Amino acid sequence: MKNTLNVKVLYHFYHSAVKAELKRRGFSKDVSGKIDEEHKKIIGRAKEIGKSRLLSSYIMATYFIAMNRSTGKPAEENYEILRDGLCASKLFHKAIGDVEHYLDPKKMPGRLQWSADSHKRRYENDWVVDILPGNGEYDLGYDYHECGAYKLCQDEGCPELTAYMCRMDYVLADIMNMKLVRTGTIAEGAAYCGFRYSRRNDTEHQ
Repeated sequence: MKNTLNVKVLYHFYHSAVKAELKRRGFSKDVSGKIDEEHKKIIGRAKEIGKSRLLSSYIMATYFIAMNRSTGKPAEENYEILRDGLCASKLFHKAIGDVEHYLDPKKMPGRLQWSADSHKRRYENDWVVDILPGNGEYDLGYDYHECGAYKLCQDEGCPELTAYMCRMDYVLADIMNMKLVRTGTIAEGAAYCGFRYSRRNDTEHQ
């Protein structure tokens, strides 16, 4: 895919958070350079997904793959580095917003249009999604029938890394003070990834 300005901004977003976490953990400075070099190679091979609403998730996956090839650490530790780096980033918290912003009903028309567009499958590696309005059991649902992160990891010969990206969904929900219930994921062999988001009760904590 082309290393566009949007791709570069998202990469810098993740890399800045991870570099800070690597420093906290005592990694040498050359590790961040290795990640940078590897990421450029992955971006050069990655298939285009256009102006996807999930470009950030796609770049998170390209970045995580680059981390796993550069730090010399197992995937579990790399996941913890990414998770802790993002959780410590004030910019990240500001960028993803909170539960009321995410569940704003005014966003629904745009989401429904996104769903309709995704089913046209213009880009091989983009997500395909159905949007499920709240029904009393949850406030917002998604059924992803195709997952860009999973397809990218398959292309790069590391499908096992997709599961860590799936775990990040719970981290993001937690930061936004939402409850996420998932019925299954494509990475685990399910027919689709089922996401059900709800506002948390005061007694609910991750």
